[in-house]
Amino acid sequence: MVTGRLDQELERLYANRFSSAERLVKQRLWKASIDGFFHRYIPPDGTVMDLGAGYCDFINQISAAHRIALDLNPETSRAAAPGVEVHHLPLERLGDAVKPESVDLAFASNVFEHLRGVDALMNVLAAVARALKPGGRLIVMQPNIRCVGVAFWDFFDHTLPLTEKGMAEALRVAGFEVVECRPRFLPYTTKSLLPKSPRLVRIYLAFPLLHRLFGKQMLVVGRRPQ
Repeated sequence: MVTGRLDQELERLYANRFSSAERLVKQRLWKASIDGFFHRYIPPDGTVMDLGAGYCDFINQISAAHRIALDLNPETSRAAAPGVEVHHLPLERLGDAVKPESVDLAFASNVFEHLRGVDALMNVLAAVARALKPGGRLIVMQPNIRCVGVAFWDFFDHTLPLTEKGMAEALRVAGFEVVECRPRFLPYTTKSLLPKSPRLVRIYLAFPLLHRLFGKQMLVVGRRPQ
């Protein structure tokens, strides 16, 4: 596997970016987000694939018959819960590990902004489309450059700025149907000054008006046609 210098430094990058205490907070916030919103998309008897799973904050806390985590970071294997299948490979090569038309739901949270341009994005979307069953869905959550502005560049590994319209257009070009598109959903980062109580997160998710006030990440859901 040929990877770039940054890909080889992912373990150090994220160890520096998130302290142990911040990682625990993130896990609690993800649990609240799953219970308060994302559970509606998760097929308990199906296969869920987490793209760029990182510390497995999402995939560890969902209930599904088959859970797959993909990330180049070696920490992903150590963080994965029992029963989570982990693969360390570039996302555009996920077909090396995941069978075609075998996945019900693919999830990409704060992943695509790290890709090296639109060609890389289209290659990843094509690989995801091949892995999804007909009717399978891809959930994309990531910074909306229209909302975050120059703060997008506060993280030096951010390389692909997109608005929700650009992300939706990319999905359509890749052959997906866009079934949901929200320009504002969650705040930009867990490092923000907003309250981090799981209870407050559930309240936040229940009131879309709060999304319009504080949300700086988009939520776009694509479906592979039947």
